[in-house]
Amino acid sequence: MLALSTAVVPAEVFGSGSAMGFEWWQVALILVAGLWAGTINTIVGSGTLVTFPVLVTLGVPPVTASMSNAMGLIAGNLTGAWSYRSELGRLKKTLLKLLPCSVVGGVIGAYLLLHLPEEVFGVVAPFLIVVALLFVVFQPKLQAKVRARKEREAQVAAAPGGDAAVPASAGTTGAAARGTGGATSSATPSTASPGAAAVDGSQQPAILYVLVFLAGIYGGYFVAAQGVLLVGVLGVFLLAPLQSANAVKNALVAAVNIVAALSYVLFAFDRINWWVVLFIALSSTLGSWLGAKIGKKMSPVALRTVIVILGLVALANMVSKLF
Repeated sequence: MLALSTAVVPAEVFGSGSAMGFEWWQVALILVAGLWAGTINTIVGSGTLVTFPVLVTLGVPPVTASMSNAMGLIAGNLTGAWSYRSELGRLKKTLLKLLPCSVVGGVIGAYLLLHLPEEVFGVVAPFLIVVALLFVVFQPKLQAKVRARKEREAQVAAAPGGDAAVPASAGTTGAAARGTGGATSSATPSTASPGAAAVDGSQQPAILYVLVFLAGIYGGYFVAAQGVLLVGVLGVFLLAPLQSANAVKNALVAAVNIVAALSYVLFAFDRINWWVVLFIALSSTLGSWLGAKIGKKMSPVALRTVIVILGLVALANMVSKLF
């Protein structure tokens, strides 16, 4: 049987962070998990709830699994962000304002991960997994509320004098305001672009920056479901089409993971498992490309079900080690 161990290459490079080797079926499992994680990260987020449980179950220490996983997912994050480059192009100003919040938060989160005792992560991680799973489970209701809010804004903007009342969302219903009635809606491609452009030139609420900063701390410390948190925050407080909010989410997640990865390389190089980084980087890149192409056709219920099952497996595994 094929085994990839730390002896294959110098220990200071590909053996770091773990003394274990990987059998061929374990490599296959990590590759499949990375593929899946990259796919769903591009669509909504929470891919770490697929890869992290797999790594922990295979015996990778939790902190090493978290750091190596975050680094491996960067390639997929960048692929996902690039796939939404047209949407991001219409929100450049907004993205540039939000990026510092994510970056600073990511630095703080990475600092906490590196300097708090590993035992702390072992205790905190199960609670963070529960929080992440709750966001995954209740995400449909959250998105339903966001869509209802967008529809109300569209109705206000379409009414006489609505553009002046709600300038940030005027673009999303520009066609209706010009007298086209119900022929187009804020969800159609023809109106999404003006909506994003209008948002990019408007002032965002202060709470948006605070929540993005806190999400950055969360992401720097524990990657799982960072995208789900950001989708919820951006969907509620960023007055833009949901596709545009998802594009911004992909860029912010990539920024947090890059900042955290740089911190890991500079200050915790010996705790990184580079085999894990390599396997997840390769598979998540392909997964992110697939997610941008066909991911939206996948059943959301099936995705959430498997994510929750894997998350519960990781939760049980980590809780069992506390007693």
